[in-house]
Amino acid sequence: MPDKYTVFFDFDNTITSFDVIDDMLERFSMDESWIKLENKWKSGKIGSKACLKGQIGSIRISKNKLNSYLKRVKIDPHFKKTLSLLRSEKIKTFVLSDNFDYILKNILKSNGVKGLPVFSNKVRISGERLVPSFPLSNNSCGDYCGHCKLSSMRRLSDKDNTIVYVGDGCSDICPAKAADVVFAKDALLEHFKSKKLDHIPLKNMNDVYKYFKTRSLT
Repeated sequence: MPDKYTVFFDFDNTITSFDVIDDMLERFSMDESWIKLENKWKSGKIGSKACLKGQIGSIRISKNKLNSYLKRVKIDPHFKKTLSLLRSEKIKTFVLSDNFDYILKNILKSNGVKGLPVFSNKVRISGERLVPSFPLSNNSCGDYCGHCKLSSMRRLSDKDNTIVYVGDGCSDICPAKAADVVFAKDALLEHFKSKKLDHIPLKNMNDVYKYFKTRSLT
Protein backbone atom coordinates (compact mmCIF):
# COMPACT_ATOMS: atom_id res chain seq x y z
CA MET A 1 0.00 0.00 0.00
CA PRO A 2 2.06 2.96 -1.28
CA ASP A 3 0.10 5.79 0.34
CA LYS A 4 0.00 6.40 4.08
CA TYR A 5 -3.50 6.69 5.48
CA THR A 6 -5.30 7.76 8.63
CA VAL A 7 -8.89 6.53 8.83
CA PHE A 8 -11.73 8.06 10.84
CA PHE A 9 -15.08 6.36 11.41
CA ASP A 10 -18.28 7.91 12.64
CA PHE A 11 -20.14 5.53 14.97
CA ASP A 12 -23.95 5.77 14.86
CA ASN A 13 -25.44 4.39 11.64
CA THR A 14 -21.89 3.89 10.34
CA ILE A 15 -20.23 1.30 12.56
CA THR A 16 -23.69 0.44 13.86
CA SER A 17 -26.61 -0.12 11.51
CA PHE A 18 -28.82 2.48 13.21
CA ASP A 19 -28.57 5.63 15.32
CA VAL A 20 -28.21 4.38 18.89
CA ILE A 21 -28.99 7.71 20.55
CA ASP A 22 -32.21 8.14 18.54
CA ASP A 23 -33.24 4.59 19.39
CA MET A 24 -32.55 5.17 23.09
CA LEU A 25 -34.60 8.38 23.00
CA GLU A 26 -37.55 6.57 21.44
CA ARG A 27 -37.35 3.80 24.03
CA PHE A 28 -36.35 5.56 27.24
CA SER A 29 -37.24 9.26 27.03
CA MET A 30 -39.83 10.56 29.51
CA ASP A 31 -41.63 12.56 26.83
CA GLU A 32 -41.31 13.74 23.22
CA SER A 33 -39.36 16.92 23.96
CA TRP A 34 -36.35 15.32 22.26
CA ILE A 35 -38.17 15.47 18.92
CA LYS A 36 -38.51 19.26 19.12
CA LEU A 37 -34.81 19.53 19.94
CA GLU A 38 -33.97 17.27 17.01
CA ASN A 39 -35.97 19.46 14.64
CA LYS A 40 -34.30 22.62 15.95
CA TRP A 41 -30.88 21.03 15.40
CA LYS A 42 -31.71 19.86 11.88
CA SER A 43 -32.99 23.34 10.97
CA GLY A 44 -29.80 24.93 12.32
CA LYS A 45 -31.46 26.79 15.20
CA ILE A 46 -29.30 25.06 17.82
CA GLY A 47 -26.05 23.12 17.76
CA SER A 48 -25.56 19.45 18.51
CA LYS A 49 -24.26 20.29 21.98
CA ALA A 50 -27.48 21.98 23.09
CA CYS A 51 -29.52 19.32 21.33
CA LEU A 52 -27.75 16.38 22.93
CA LYS A 53 -27.66 17.97 26.38
CA GLY A 54 -31.43 18.41 26.33
CA GLN A 55 -32.16 15.04 24.76
CA ILE A 56 -29.97 13.00 27.09
CA GLY A 57 -31.51 14.86 30.01
CA SER A 58 -34.91 13.46 29.09
CA ILE A 59 -33.81 9.80 29.32
CA ARG A 60 -34.59 7.75 32.42
CA ILE A 61 -32.81 4.40 32.62
CA SER A 62 -30.94 2.44 35.28
CA LYS A 63 -27.34 1.38 34.75
CA ASN A 64 -28.33 -2.30 34.66
CA LYS A 65 -31.06 -1.68 32.09
CA LEU A 66 -28.70 0.45 30.00
CA ASN A 67 -26.02 -2.25 30.07
CA SER A 68 -28.57 -4.86 29.02
CA TYR A 69 -29.69 -2.68 26.11
CA LEU A 70 -26.14 -1.95 24.94
CA LYS A 71 -25.25 -5.66 24.89
CA ARG A 72 -27.95 -6.19 22.26
CA VAL A 73 -26.66 -3.52 19.85
CA LYS A 74 -24.84 -5.09 16.90
CA ILE A 75 -22.23 -3.50 14.68
CA ASP A 76 -21.89 -3.76 10.90
CA PRO A 77 -20.93 -7.37 10.13
CA HIS A 78 -18.06 -6.20 7.90
CA PHE A 79 -16.49 -3.80 10.40
CA LYS A 80 -14.25 -6.27 12.24
CA LYS A 81 -12.63 -7.59 9.06
CA THR A 82 -12.17 -3.99 7.87
CA LEU A 83 -10.51 -3.06 11.14
CA SER A 84 -8.33 -6.18 10.97
CA LEU A 85 -7.17 -5.24 7.46
CA LEU A 86 -6.36 -1.68 8.52
CA ARG A 87 -4.38 -2.96 11.49
CA SER A 88 -2.49 -5.44 9.32
CA GLU A 89 -1.45 -2.51 7.11
CA LYS A 90 -0.51 -0.47 10.21
CA ILE A 91 -3.06 2.20 9.32
CA LYS A 92 -4.02 4.43 12.23
CA THR A 93 -7.76 4.18 12.83
CA PHE A 94 -10.04 6.22 15.10
CA VAL A 95 -13.70 6.61 15.99
CA LEU A 96 -15.02 10.19 16.11
CA SER A 97 -18.53 10.38 17.52
CA ASP A 98 -21.13 12.79 18.87
CA ASN A 99 -22.37 9.89 21.00
CA PHE A 100 -21.04 9.19 24.51
CA ASP A 101 -18.03 7.23 25.74
CA TYR A 102 -19.85 4.80 28.02
CA ILE A 103 -22.30 3.85 25.28
CA LEU A 104 -19.71 3.44 22.51
CA LYS A 105 -17.16 1.50 24.54
CA ASN A 106 -19.74 -0.94 25.86
CA ILE A 107 -21.13 -1.62 22.38
CA LEU A 108 -17.65 -2.19 20.94
CA LYS A 109 -16.71 -4.45 23.86
CA SER A 110 -19.85 -6.59 23.55
CA ASN A 111 -19.10 -7.00 19.82
CA GLY A 112 -15.53 -8.12 20.46
CA VAL A 113 -13.78 -4.96 19.26
CA LYS A 114 -10.77 -4.13 21.42
CA GLY A 115 -8.12 -1.43 21.40
CA LEU A 116 -9.90 0.96 19.02
CA PRO A 117 -9.32 4.61 20.03
CA VAL A 118 -12.64 6.38 20.59
CA PHE A 119 -13.10 10.15 20.80
CA SER A 120 -16.56 11.27 21.86
CA ASN A 121 -18.63 13.15 24.38
CA LYS A 122 -18.77 11.78 27.93
CA VAL A 123 -21.60 10.71 30.21
CA ARG A 124 -21.92 9.62 33.82
CA ILE A 125 -24.84 7.73 35.29
CA SER A 126 -26.57 9.22 38.34
CA GLY A 127 -29.45 7.02 39.46
CA GLU A 128 -31.63 6.79 36.37
CA ARG A 129 -30.28 9.97 34.81
CA LEU A 130 -27.54 10.33 32.21
CA VAL A 131 -25.41 13.40 32.87
CA PRO A 132 -23.47 14.50 29.75
CA SER A 133 -20.28 16.52 29.37
CA PHE A 134 -18.54 17.78 26.25
CA PRO A 135 -14.75 17.93 26.69
CA LEU A 136 -14.11 17.96 22.92
CA SER A 137 -16.30 20.92 22.00
CA ASN A 138 -14.58 23.90 20.41
CA ASN A 139 -15.19 27.40 21.76
CA SER A 140 -13.42 29.00 18.80
CA CYS A 141 -16.30 28.05 16.47
CA GLY A 142 -19.07 29.12 18.82
CA ASP A 143 -19.23 26.01 21.02
CA TYR A 144 -21.81 24.77 18.50
CA CYS A 145 -20.97 21.06 18.31
CA GLY A 146 -20.86 18.65 21.22
CA HIS A 147 -17.73 17.08 19.76
CA CYS A 148 -15.73 19.13 17.26
CA LYS A 149 -14.79 16.24 15.01
CA LEU A 150 -12.73 18.49 12.74
CA SER A 151 -10.46 19.52 15.62
CA SER A 152 -10.04 15.91 16.69
CA MET A 153 -9.32 14.80 13.14
CA ARG A 154 -6.66 17.46 12.64
CA ARG A 155 -5.04 16.66 15.98
CA LEU A 156 -4.89 12.92 15.31
CA SER A 157 -3.81 12.99 11.65
CA ASP A 158 -0.18 12.51 10.72
CA LYS A 159 1.24 15.15 8.41
CA ASP A 160 1.06 14.24 4.71
CA ASN A 161 -1.14 11.20 5.35
CA THR A 162 -4.19 10.61 3.17
CA ILE A 163 -7.17 11.22 5.45
CA VAL A 164 -10.15 8.90 4.95
CA TYR A 165 -13.47 9.78 6.59
CA VAL A 166 -16.41 7.38 6.85
CA GLY A 167 -19.74 8.80 8.00
CA ASP A 168 -23.42 9.37 7.49
CA GLY A 169 -24.81 12.47 9.18
CA CYS A 170 -24.85 16.24 9.62
CA SER A 171 -22.15 16.14 12.31
CA ASP A 172 -19.84 14.51 9.76
CA ILE A 173 -20.06 17.25 7.13
CA CYS A 174 -17.41 19.54 8.63
CA PRO A 175 -14.67 16.90 9.10
CA ALA A 176 -15.52 15.13 5.85
CA LYS A 177 -14.96 18.31 3.85
CA ALA A 178 -11.40 18.41 5.22
CA ALA A 179 -10.70 14.76 4.36
CA ASP A 180 -9.04 13.46 1.18
CA VAL A 181 -11.31 10.44 0.69
CA VAL A 182 -14.92 10.37 1.92
CA PHE A 183 -17.27 7.40 2.24
CA ALA A 184 -20.76 8.84 2.67
CA LYS A 185 -24.31 7.65 3.23
CA ASP A 186 -27.64 9.25 4.14
CA ALA A 187 -27.44 12.98 5.09
CA LEU A 188 -23.70 13.19 4.45
CA LEU A 189 -24.14 11.59 1.02
CA GLU A 190 -26.95 13.99 0.10
CA HIS A 191 -24.84 16.98 1.13
CA PHE A 192 -21.82 15.87 -0.89
CA LYS A 193 -24.01 15.11 -3.90
CA SER A 194 -25.78 18.48 -3.70
CA LYS A 195 -22.46 20.34 -3.45
CA LYS A 196 -20.89 18.17 -6.16
CA LEU A 197 -18.04 17.14 -3.83
CA ASP A 198 -15.97 14.02 -4.46
CA HIS A 199 -17.13 11.04 -2.42
CA ILE A 200 -17.69 7.29 -2.47
CA PRO A 201 -21.26 6.16 -1.71
CA LEU A 202 -21.32 3.91 1.35
CA LYS A 203 -23.67 0.97 1.63
CA ASN A 204 -21.85 -0.85 4.43
CA MET A 205 -18.35 -1.48 5.76
CA ASN A 206 -17.62 -3.95 3.00
CA ASP A 207 -17.20 -0.93 0.70
CA VAL A 208 -14.39 0.37 2.92
CA TYR A 209 -12.88 -3.12 3.16
CA LYS A 210 -12.79 -3.53 -0.64
CA TYR A 211 -11.24 -0.07 -1.07
CA PHE A 212 -8.28 -0.91 1.16
CA LYS A 213 -8.04 -4.55 0.10
CA THR A 214 -7.49 -3.44 -3.49
CA ARG A 215 -4.77 -1.03 -2.41
CA SER A 216 -3.04 -3.59 -0.22
CA LEU A 217 -2.51 -5.78 -3.28
CA THR A 218 -0.92 -3.05 -5.42
